[in-house]
Amino acid sequence: MIGNYLNIDSSIIGFLGVAFAYLATCILLGIGMNKLPRDHGREFAHDGGLSAGKPRGAGFVFILVFVLAALVFGNVDKEILIYLILTVAAMMTGYLDDCAKVSWGELRKGLLDLVIAVMTAVTMVNFNGSDVTFALIGETVTLNPWVYGVLAVILVWGSINVTNCADGVDGLSGTLTIVTLSTIYLLMNRSEIAQEFSYLILLFMACILGYLWFNATPSRLLMGDAGSRAMGLFIAIAVMKTGSPFLYLLVAFVLMVDGGIGLVKVTLIRVLKINILKNIRTPLHDHVRKNMGWSNAQTVFKFAIIQIMISAAVVWLTAI
Repeated sequence: MIGNYLNIDSSIIGFLGVAFAYLATCILLGIGMNKLPRDHGREFAHDGGLSAGKPRGAGFVFILVFVLAALVFGNVDKEILIYLILTVAAMMTGYLDDCAKVSWGELRKGLLDLVIAVMTAVTMVNFNGSDVTFALIGETVTLNPWVYGVLAVILVWGSINVTNCADGVDGLSGTLTIVTLSTIYLLMNRSEIAQEFSYLILLFMACILGYLWFNATPSRLLMGDAGSRAMGLFIAIAVMKTGSPFLYLLVAFVLMVDGGIGLVKVTLIRVLKINILKNIRTPLHDHVRKNMGWSNAQTVFKFAIIQIMISAAVVWLTAI
């Protein structure tokens, strides 16, 4: 942290870091959005054509701002440095796809996500061991490192993809990510776990807020895969750093259901040749807008309200 060299109070440096992350994101997106690639619209999404022509790939900007802020204002050790590199890698795989005239395809992106997930899992086990705490009951078990590693790969890969699938309504995935990360931050600080990493959560949220300034309905630009994939990875890393990775099922419940139901539907159709979810439009945010008549603003607010209530229950129950 820069304060270590300038002998400045760490709380002031922390505030400056958050302010820098937010303002730098706003300024750079404001002056550079027209240099980003343009969205082609989504053929099968509800109102997918409305996004056509808008700048996308804003994640390229706010993820790089986050990494710069972390390096300048945070206490970055070897472990955190690896996570920052992996976050940039997740962003770049998405950004290159955002720039491509023809989508990379599910297989190619899925394999790249798998490589990132494996590297994340190896890093997590190497620096943190394989203890898992079940936060709601306060019990801790030590898993075989290989078992923990496999579960970590599933968590990271799943988080990347459900967060990516949930990105389809102005402000939705960014808002849900803010709620999820805020919950993790509260849990970390109350238990005094991973304090250096918890500050990175604040920096990450500040960057997302800077992006949301331009993405609120009606949006002026989109984060693209560059943002959603990096956000999914960071959420997974953050929840594992709490020592209670299964909390993901609750603190990211709405992201998981919104984006995950489509993955389940496709898997059932392709693998088992059944379509029991044929009456549900996926992602779920398309279902509530098309079939239930929710506006974009209603979708964002109602999904956020559901996640806030679940997160509040988690914070309360883990304090008992």
